[in-house]
Amino acid sequence: MKNILRPALVLFAVLTLLTGIAYPLLVTGVAQLLFPAQAGGSLVLRDGKPVGSSLIGQNFSDPKHFWSRPSATSPMANNAANSSGSNLGPLNPALTDAVKGRVEALRAADPGNTAPVPVDLVTASASGLDPHISPAAARYQVARVAKVRGLSPDKVQTLVDQLVEGPLWGILGESQINVLRLNLALDALR
Repeated sequence: MKNILRPALVLFAVLTLLTGIAYPLLVTGVAQLLFPAQAGGSLVLRDGKPVGSSLIGQNFSDPKHFWSRPSATSPMANNAANSSGSNLGPLNPALTDAVKGRVEALRAADPGNTAPVPVDLVTASASGLDPHISPAAARYQVARVAKVRGLSPDKVQTLVDQLVEGPLWGILGESQINVLRLNLALDALR
């Protein structure tokens, strides 16, 4: 028994040191060295203080701000500890009712806007934490935000245009806008 137990314990200890301590420290060190912002949580700062992460959506409901995608996380919206989609299929009546309610809320917030509501303003992303909206979703909200803030729609649209992020490496994905960065830039306008 001793001949079997000793090598098993030594192997357990060596593998624990390698995979439980050395490897995580190496990966963390490389990440901190090569990608310090991402390894630190991709924090967005205002006046030197963190106000959010560029990777986690935030709930904006004030009419003077651009609104994010709906979040499907529970028990509260944009709960980074509970990333999840709604798992409601396209024929599920609960999804249909949720989308109708979101469309009605958008129409009530901007009654003069007769443009079609972009789909990303009424459906949650797969993670429930998407920090981005499409340029179409931002354009849809420009008139409301400009009116509430007393700004010209052209000025707000120019800001939106400046913050559009193109596809990754110019080919992967679609253009998008980080809602937190957009709202912070909007708040910085005087």
